[in-house]
Order: sequence, then C-alpha cells, then structure tokens
Amino acid sequence: MKCKLNEQDRELLREKGISEEQLEAQLKCFATGFPYLRLHAAAGVGNGILRLTDEDADRYVGLWNEYKTQPHRITKFVPASGAASRMFKDLFAFLDADYAEPSTDFEKTFFARIHDFAFYDALNDACELNEGMGVDALISQGKYKEVVAQLLGDDGLEYGNLPKGLLQFHAYADEARTPLEEHMVEAALYAASQGVARLHFTVSSQHRELFQDLVERVKDDYEAQYHVTYDITMSEQKPSTDTVAANPDGTPFRQKDGSLLFRPGGHGALIENLNDLDTDIVFIKNIDNVVPDALKESTVRWKQVLAGILVDVQRQVFEHLARLSSADCTPADVEQALGFLQGTLCCTPPEGFGNLPTAQKRDFVIGKLNRPIRVCGMVRNEGEPGGGPFLAYNPDGSISLQILESTQINAQDPEAVAMLRKSSHFNPVDLVCAVRDSNGKPFCLPRYVDSQTGFISSKSKDGRPLQALELPGLWNGAMSDWNTLMVEVPASTFNPVKTVNDLLRPSHQ
Repeated sequence: MKCKLNEQDRELLREKGISEEQLEAQLKCFATGFPYLRLHAAAGVGNGILRLTDEDADRYVGLWNEYKTQPHRITKFVPASGAASRMFKDLFAFLDADYAEPSTDFEKTFFARIHDFAFYDALNDACELNEGMGVDALISQGKYKEVVAQLLGDDGLEYGNLPKGLLQFHAYADEARTPLEEHMVEAALYAASQGVARLHFTVSSQHRELFQDLVERVKDDYEAQYHVTYDITMSEQKPSTDTVAANPDGTPFRQKDGSLLFRPGGHGALIENLNDLDTDIVFIKNIDNVVPDALKESTVRWKQVLAGILVDVQRQVFEHLARLSSADCTPADVEQALGFLQGTLCCTPPEGFGNLPTAQKRDFVIGKLNRPIRVCGMVRNEGEPGGGPFLAYNPDGSISLQILESTQINAQDPEAVAMLRKSSHFNPVDLVCAVRDSNGKPFCLPRYVDSQTGFISSKSKDGRPLQALELPGLWNGAMSDWNTLMVEVPASTFNPVKTVNDLLRPSHQ
C-alpha cells in the first residue's frame, strides 16, 4: 500500500535528500522484514581465521613499514558521534535514587576510586567553583550526589551530554588525554605516511565545534612530539541516510504535529562518509578502544600486522587480475586465481561452478577479486560483545566470510544456533581496508552493501511505540560484498569503555 504524502512530507524528503521511492522501499521493509542469513559454518582458526607465528607477524610489519615510505594516502577513520550518556547510566540512576549514599557495588567502586579517574582534577575544580568545596570535602559531608551532578550536569563537566571522544580517559604526569587525542597518537605511530598522519572523525553537528576546538588546542604539541603533520577532517552522518519510523502496524509514524518521523539509520549510514574519503588505505576503529602510551605497543604492532597482510593480499589480487584480464590468459591462470580466491580469501564458488566454460569461470573470478578488501582483527570470545565470524551464503550461491550480529541468525534454527555457539571469536571493530581498484580508481562502496541485512527494532516516541529501521551495519552488511580476511589478534588490542568504571581497569590506568 503506497504511502499518502502531503506537501509537508515532500518538503521534508527534499530537505533530507530522500526520494519517494526510497521512502516506499523503507516502509516495505517493515512489511516484509529481513531474511536471516544462511550459514555454512562458524569461522575459526584454520577455517577462515588466520593465526600467525611471530615470524609471520614480523614479516607483515616489515611490509607495512615499507608501504608507508611510498606516496600512499592512509587514513584512520573513527566513528565518534555517539554520546557518552550510556557510560553514566548507573550514575544517572544514583542521582534519581531515593537514597543519598552509594549503595550498589558500582556506586561504591566509583567513589572509592574516584581519585583514579583521569577527570578527577577537572571534576575537583568544577566542585570548588560551583559547590564551594572540592570532591573530598563534599564526600566527607555526604554530598555524593553533588559530586555526580558536577560530573554530569551542564553547570559542571557536562559529561552526561558530551560524546566519548571528548572525555578525559587517561591520566599522564602532566596532562589528561581524551580518546580523540589517543587516536591522534595512534595515527602517528602506525598510520602516518611520509610524515603525514590523516584522521577522519564522524561527529554530530552539535559537537563538531568542540571537536575542532580540541584539535586546534593540541595539534601543534602532538606534531612536535611525534614528528608528523596532522591532516584531520570531520563529517556528519548524512540526512539522506535517515530512515522513516513506523507504527507497530507498519504504517508511517507521525509526530504530534503530523510530520513523518525520521531517525538516524545507525552506523551503517557511515559507509557514505567512508566512501567520500580520498584515500588508499583506511584503518577503522571505535572511539573508545584506546589505551595509554604504556600499553600501546601491542595495539601498534597488530595494526601494522593487519595492514601488512592487507597490502600483501592486495598486491596478489592485482597480479591475478592483470593476468586474468590479459589477452593471453590461460586456463591455468584461471585455476591459479580460483585457488587464491578459495584458499586465501575463503570464497567458495556456487554449486555447478566446475561445469562452467573457462570464459565464464574467468568472469566470475574477476568479479569476485575486483572489489574492496578488508582485514579484520578477531579476538577470542571471552564474554565481550561483538560481531561473530561466519562463512555464509551469498545471494549468488557462493560462500564467503562475514561478520554477523546475533539478530541476523535465526534463533529457531537448531543448526544455526549450534554454529553460533561454536563461534570462538568476535570482531571488536578492528579493520584495515583497501578501497581502490588495480587502476587506482576508488570503489563506489555503497554498491557493495547487502540491503537485505538491515534489522528492525522496537522503540518509542512521546510514549508511543514505534518500529525503527537500522541500515546494514558498517562492518556487517555494509561490507557484505567486500573480500574479507580474518586474523586472530590478542585481547590486549581490545579495551572498550562501556561504563565509566571501565576506566578503572588496568588497561586504562
């Protein structure tokens, strides 16, 4: 059933850059839902995930360091628009609680170790300014909620409203660093090419100026310390990637003023921002997955390893494509490229492929090789959340490596559930990507999105239930048709901050 639009609706669509056909397609998703992916097997070491020896890792570090000496554009891409409010969920609950002193284990830990937070000095200053006494004095008088209010509220540090990238995470002898600054340091250590460290942060419009101000304040010092020149750019999620909300019956959700409600389409929308970058190689990493300098060695080494694998595999892909595209391509060349596709890229052709003529086999292999490449760090699953690695069927019947979320797997299928339970690793958003073809031309990344891998979630607005449409995730369905390699990396490279007390872990002290 076609959505009836009024002029206000059409004007809103024009403002966002969304066509009426796109709107209809989104509403159709609520009616049809999304299919579960058909799984072939859980990926593991020896079955899609590489486990390297120290010698192999050293070799790949060398390849990467050699690559960086050449005139290549390398960019560190960091999604940084997310608000930190969920980090402080327990402290917001404490402010609203009907008791005045810490009662839960979380609250007790927070106050017992409050001096260990990198933001302590700034918090103490805010308390002295606004409460007339410091943190310790307030605590001694039982004014715990006043301390939390200064941390989260608009009159204090405003941490309840700021994005994670701007919070003080790590304390040093003479400074406290934010995640934005730690990413700047990381970029200098493993992603700089010919003295230039490029970073791109996706930010929200309301916080963009704060990010830019921080960069301007600290850039000169980090450039002098790490002997690089920073090229730092920012972008915002495009309004054209917003998705319409629906009522529980699938009809468009209209707000009190009668207007259609659009919501951000999730991190999958950032494939558009990634596509806009002028770059050869892209490192992708979450804003909160950073550590202090004393613990950076493992992170830096394994980013170099992943990048070394990427450029080595890209070289081999280009060599195979050159032979396959030449006038004197032989059946042996096709078989050799097919072996590389299956053995290195873990991509299995569909049934009946062996019966095809050589020319069709060649076209198939060229089509599979000529696409973006990503190398994904995979950490052993020890209870932390993250996308799981699987060998899954593609629409053309081929099988390839995919990073899947649990929502993409049919919980009513015993075989699929068994595979999910066997999954030994997860992806902590640790990727290095090659986004140009063998002629140096950038791939059009939105072409490689599997539009059937979005999902629908239940939300509410003004007390009314609604259905929200999430676009295929950036490292899930948005990269479904990329060539994928997976490499086991140590857990020391994954140090997320989901709650404020995570900053008390050894990896952040």
